[in-house]
Amino acid sequence: MRKLFTAARLLNGSQIFTDPVLLVEDDRIVSIASRADAPLPTGLAVEDFADATFAPAFFDVHIHGAAGHDVMEATPAALRTITRFLATRGTGSFLATTVTAPFDATLRAVEGLANLIEAPHTPGHARPIGIHLEGPFLSHEKRGVQPPEHLLEPSIATFNRLYDAARGHIRLITLAPELPGAAELTAHAASRGVRVSLGHSNATAAETRAAIAAGAASATHTFNAMRALDHREPGILGVVLTTPSLYAELICDGIHTAPEMVRLWRSAKGPERAILVTDAMSAAGMPDGEYQLGGFTVQVAHGRAMARGVLAGSVLTLDRALTNYIAFTDASLEESLPLLTANPAAMTGLAASAGSLAPGSHANFVVLENTGQLRASVLDGRLAA
Repeated sequence: MRKLFTAARLLNGSQIFTDPVLLVEDDRIVSIASRADAPLPTGLAVEDFADATFAPAFFDVHIHGAAGHDVMEATPAALRTITRFLATRGTGSFLATTVTAPFDATLRAVEGLANLIEAPHTPGHARPIGIHLEGPFLSHEKRGVQPPEHLLEPSIATFNRLYDAARGHIRLITLAPELPGAAELTAHAASRGVRVSLGHSNATAAETRAAIAAGAASATHTFNAMRALDHREPGILGVVLTTPSLYAELICDGIHTAPEMVRLWRSAKGPERAILVTDAMSAAGMPDGEYQLGGFTVQVAHGRAMARGVLAGSVLTLDRALTNYIAFTDASLEESLPLLTANPAAMTGLAASAGSLAPGSHANFVVLENTGQLRASVLDGRLAA
């Protein structure tokens, strides 16, 4: 079935269309044009969003769960519930993110997630397009809520077992660069197409630079679970903020990072290397109460997720991260959108699957107010409800 979608403008990376017309057939985009360039085809259903802005659906590279479920459950029912919820919040693609757990449990989780990634897609749902391993190769000093008894030193053999269990679907791994073997594992993972993100780390500046030289591509939830900035030993944070080539995540919920630090991060990473993430856990989209993250219990109250006195992920959604970012920084919508579309796609090497719109691509896009507020979400050519 063919259908037209129209709005006031379309922001698609560096492309800006005024009065865009998206011709969609079934779940794919047939063409993108401006109304001034060609008359509207006749005889087709039209979804007109008048003064709104179209943009690619969001891509979250760091999310543990939502809607009462954790990705490490790795069951069809759990993932279907998560993907249905994410669709309503504008997220079209995501990396299912694990936490540190008993090694056999992690192996089972990544194998189950690989099965679900390879399973037929449910139209109108967000799409898991890879796995992010947050652990087990993390620092004890900066582990956050990650269980210390299951942390491991970097090992190529251990990584290969996880990679093989996931059948190559691991796209990102968080790694503390100061651990023995970290540089070697970084180089090995990069050689297999896996991006390495530096985080949960007490690394010095020199240790961080060594990991970047070995191929690290990004930093995990900048400021959180990182050695504090010092004017004589800038540490991992100083290097993350001053290395132009390095991407860097941020949890923009006003809880993990104060608005002043969001503005510092924006100044340091610029519009091409900054990535907004949620780090959301199973409580996202749910009322206050007790929830699971990996294998442990998290208490959620007033938007704050805590376990053993430590922040344990968030209840953030990417649409809220976008509006927070604009409110905290006064950045324009044009500048802000790549942080949750083109930038995560470029960092992960998944630009062919997420982060932009083009003829032939999945009809996955969001409808936004000028403030960045989400008005509607369209996945596979369907309005998400």
